Amino acid sequence: MFGLFKKKSEIEKLQEKYKKLMEEAYKLQSINRSDSDQKYLEADTLLKKIESIQA
Repeated sequence: MFGLFKKKSEIEKLQEKYKKLMEEAYKLQSINRSDSDQKYLEADTLLKKIESIQA
């Protein structure tokens, strides 16, 4: 209830985006391997950005 109007931090937003990219990559894995690899690459770069912010 009290967190209803709490804004998300930049790290939380990036983590959500990372999770979404990983889910999309997993779904594409059986359909189109090259698109799946591209999504994994985007997710990896996003993960590195998250780690650099946390450090």
